[in-house]
Amino acid sequence: MNDSSSDDEGAHTGAPKTESVVKAPAVNVTFADIGVMPQLCEACDKLGFKTPTEIQRESIPWALQGRDVIGLAQTGSGKTAAFSLPILQALWNNPSPLFACVMAPTRELAYQISETIEALGSGIGARCAVIVGGMDLISQQIALSKKPHIVVCTPGRLQDHLENTKGFSLRTLKYLVMDEADRLLDMDFGPKIDQILKVIPRERNTFLFSATMTTKVAKLQRASLSNPVKIEVSTKYSTVDKLLQYYMFFPFKRKDCYLVWLLNEMAGQSAIVFARTCNEVLRIGLLLRNLGIEAIPLHGQLAMDKRLGALNKFKSGARNVLVATDVASRGLDIPAVDLVVNFDIPSFSKDYIHRVGRTARAGRSGRAISFVTQYDVELLQRIEQVIGKKLDEFPGEKDAILLLQERVNEAQRMAMLELKDIQSSRGKGNKKRGRGDDDKQISLSEAKKLSKGGRRKN
Repeated sequence: MNDSSSDDEGAHTGAPKTESVVKAPAVNVTFADIGVMPQLCEACDKLGFKTPTEIQRESIPWALQGRDVIGLAQTGSGKTAAFSLPILQALWNNPSPLFACVMAPTRELAYQISETIEALGSGIGARCAVIVGGMDLISQQIALSKKPHIVVCTPGRLQDHLENTKGFSLRTLKYLVMDEADRLLDMDFGPKIDQILKVIPRERNTFLFSATMTTKVAKLQRASLSNPVKIEVSTKYSTVDKLLQYYMFFPFKRKDCYLVWLLNEMAGQSAIVFARTCNEVLRIGLLLRNLGIEAIPLHGQLAMDKRLGALNKFKSGARNVLVATDVASRGLDIPAVDLVVNFDIPSFSKDYIHRVGRTARAGRSGRAISFVTQYDVELLQRIEQVIGKKLDEFPGEKDAILLLQERVNEAQRMAMLELKDIQSSRGKGNKKRGRGDDDKQISLSEAKKLSKGGRRKN
């Protein structure tokens, strides 16, 4: 690595200078080689992290030197350990409560980050608290009163606690992490993050990790980082080499039929099917179940316990098919996903990158198949332009596929009736209770049990 400037001029100005790193070639580098202490090296080994990934190799030494870091890397590149290991090492050297805060765009990702940090920090006694929406505030207040070392949160719920939880503040904060920063800002968390930045110590280390450097992320960098080092592992939108990418072209009215055929062809493999809306996720899940395919839905309108439960059934292999909105597209590390199906092609090309990044992770291979109808041709062309490659057509026997149409039509009718019943009962429940199922709350301890349910025991 090259440090292009040794002085710290501009470290506390309004527009800090950013150093870019010249990447050194990897020659059997270990975690110990990049400065990680023995206790954490041992934890990495237990988790199967044999050698540092590129983003870890380039960013960890700078973070251990106390520098702010901007890490730009594609999905599945090991960003969580890249910021967790320096924080845990600094915590070991200077233990104090409420030492670090990690902000994530989704609740599921927050739980996953917490699990990784607790696993890496188990040997040094690191304690985490997860603070996200959809959960019981009182249980979270109790967890915060126990002074955890690291708070993993979504920005909205963190802001709620900063304003309303007596005795809670981040005055002792030494590290702030904004993970999936581009997604954080796409979800309009910007104003909440601005409010949080005003009440936390200026003398801190800040790590900003993102898949892309958007204009919003650049603005956030200027507002929150001092003399940062920029580690750019992926300079453009890209997908991993071991991912096989295909499309299937057919009329819009045949989408369900093609999905059923494809999942039957891939029977026994694990698949995530991405749809655009919560309603469509629910409809597809009902349709597939009516045809004997055990699919489980995951979307933002589900109560948090059901969202975690759905994830864990899929992670543990109890269900082979997960039907999801983009709530499942960012950051989630689900082992051994064989297939990603874009039932609805995403409107934004970068969302395609994140969706297909759920497969072909950690050196494994995987397949992604996008459904293209007469309405989606332009979206497909945009994606091909962004990733710099043409997708191949996935072979399908049209006559065999259309033979399924009659059974699919019947399953569609049943699914629509079930969907109407669900919507009707939900509407009645809302009137009776004055709030929807989405507001159902569970305790933090229950959620943590659920979130760990899919993890294999040694």
